[in-house]
Amino acid sequence: MKTKILVVDDEADLELLIKQKFRRKIRESVYEFIFANNGQEALDRISENPDTSVILSDINMPVMDGLTLLSLTHAQHPAMKTVMVSAYGDLANLRTAMNRGAFDFVVKPVDFADLELTIEKTADQVRQLRDTLRAIQENNILKMYVDETVLNFMTRPDFENRLLASETVEATVVFLDICGFTGLAEKLAPTDVVSLLNTYFDLIVKEVIAQNGHVDKFMGDAVMAVFRGEHHLDRAIDAALSARMVLRQSNATLPPGFEYRPEVSIGVNTGEVVSGNIGSASLKRLDYTVIGDVVNTSQRLQSVGKAGQIIISEAVYLKVKESFQCKFVSEVKLKNKAQPVKIYEVVE
Repeated sequence: MKTKILVVDDEADLELLIKQKFRRKIRESVYEFIFANNGQEALDRISENPDTSVILSDINMPVMDGLTLLSLTHAQHPAMKTVMVSAYGDLANLRTAMNRGAFDFVVKPVDFADLELTIEKTADQVRQLRDTLRAIQENNILKMYVDETVLNFMTRPDFENRLLASETVEATVVFLDICGFTGLAEKLAPTDVVSLLNTYFDLIVKEVIAQNGHVDKFMGDAVMAVFRGEHHLDRAIDAALSARMVLRQSNATLPPGFEYRPEVSIGVNTGEVVSGNIGSASLKRLDYTVIGDVVNTSQRLQSVGKAGQIIISEAVYLKVKESFQCKFVSEVKLKNKAQPVKIYEVVE
């Protein structure tokens, strides 16, 4: 991609000299030069060419001098770098220019070999700066899609050497499914479906985060959340109770003619899970998640629950019966489980 350079000077012969000295790189589309006679014209050229990388500016010019131009561009266009051009006897102004943010300077009469090296150095600096700004922007976007737990894992020094590494940890897994939403989605416009689902998800996620859990993934109209650390089981159930309550209290606006009160069916299970990257190292398509029987059982507990129920197994009930009010529901056959499982409902 060619580097765009704005030359700002009121000397008429400089444009011709620039075009002659850099004709090869202009022809090869390495550089593209734009010219202005003073600072005010330069601002107009920048407005027309916002992808300008380097400004090569004289100091003493009519209408708007180079120092004023530098002050404006340094504040408004931080990704552009300015090289000042002036005579040997104007060192005081050159020092002022450097203090105002000039990247470098050259002196008249211009040594074009030195100028070319200066332009290359300046353009390289601009590329690095723009790459950094792009990385920051991409990182901010990434944070919208990837949980903080995953980002912390990715920033470990040995992350790339441990792409498919995993660890066994104690955790609680919660599945929260928004009941009846599939039927509603069949009748609503797609944009309304997305807006409403995002509203409900946002309510659930806030309660998960409030209990120091993290969202592992969104699956259709369901959320999978994971809780680790001290008291993870109690915090997970507290989050489930709060999510159920805020959804019931939701006053999200529906299109005219539609009535819907959101409810969730929730499954909670706890125990050892395998945590790590699942996917293909060759494709570099990975999902940082937890897997294991605890996860599968949590999802199946949710699937047998009715709207508004928080379902746990007997093993979980025995751990939380003194902290939460629970009641026996029934004995059910869960998929891929050899024996029936006694399930309980967390009431409050």
